Amino acid sequence: MEFFVISLLNGVSYGLLLFMLSSGLTLIFSMMGVLNFAHAAFYMVGAYVAYSIGLKIGFFPALFVAPVVVGLLGAMVERYGLRTVHKHGHVAELLFTFGLAYIIEELVQMVWGKIPVDYRVPELLNFSAFTMFSTTYPAFRMFMLCMSVVVFIALLLLLTRTRVGLIIRAALSHPNMVGALGHNVPMVFMLVFGVGCGLAALAGVIAGPALVTQPAMAASLGPILFVVVVVGGLGSLPGAFIASLLIGLIQTFAVAVNVSVADVLGHVGITLTRDSIGGDLWMATVAQVAPIIPYMLLVLVLIFRPKGLMGDRDT
Repeated sequence: MEFFVISLLNGVSYGLLLFMLSSGLTLIFSMMGVLNFAHAAFYMVGAYVAYSIGLKIGFFPALFVAPVVVGLLGAMVERYGLRTVHKHGHVAELLFTFGLAYIIEELVQMVWGKIPVDYRVPELLNFSAFTMFSTTYPAFRMFMLCMSVVVFIALLLLLTRTRVGLIIRAALSHPNMVGALGHNVPMVFMLVFGVGCGLAALAGVIAGPALVTQPAMAASLGPILFVVVVVGGLGSLPGAFIASLLIGLIQTFAVAVNVSVADVLGHVGITLTRDSIGGDLWMATVAQVAPIIPYMLLVLVLIFRPKGLMGDRDT
């Protein structure tokens, strides 16, 4: 029971972190139709900027300042880079953001170095939230969980219950009509891209102390981010939320299961050894193949349900 409850909490915490990171990408795609390959790089920049600002003014001011700084950077990228590339089609956009991700990574290494920085959990949240069985659960992880839920509710209400959300959604499907009504459609797109990058930075600010803040942090979470977005359904915020929780729980439980196919078959009288055909494969435990499980799920979704769990357009 202890293993199940603690793994469940860890899976939900990790899944909600994935959602906070993927929400910005989902917002950008659903509003602009742009798959931003540099999105995880903005997440990394958010962590580093928060670290530097936090040294001067503390973690909680940095929690608000860093996403604004990175959001402004993202808005400038859209205004002076992506907007020009956009007229050449989606392939040009993908290549632009792909190259941008590498540029940002190299700049981060030039400014902060190649080794991890000492980005720590703030003292105010550096305690045990509760003790369950014999395991203590950190308060900072509960903070991460609550922040992710707040972001989900805020985005959902913004897009579905406000005039701003109505204008943003209308600008995607009917940009000429929205422009004729007096709204600055390019400005709307710039703001959406900036907010999406700011959300990625917010995830970096929160994840930085819990995980390792280093130049490789973007590459470690970048691929899984696109798994979340595709499985949930491109452009679907609720879909990204469900997919994040699903993948978080699957990976968390999988890494703790030290059982192989050979072990399962052994209980029914079938013996497999390394000398059998594909012996090494049957001997591999669930924990060993856990890192590729989300990508197997991605492949299955693309084959059997290209729209994802809650998407309204094909991948």
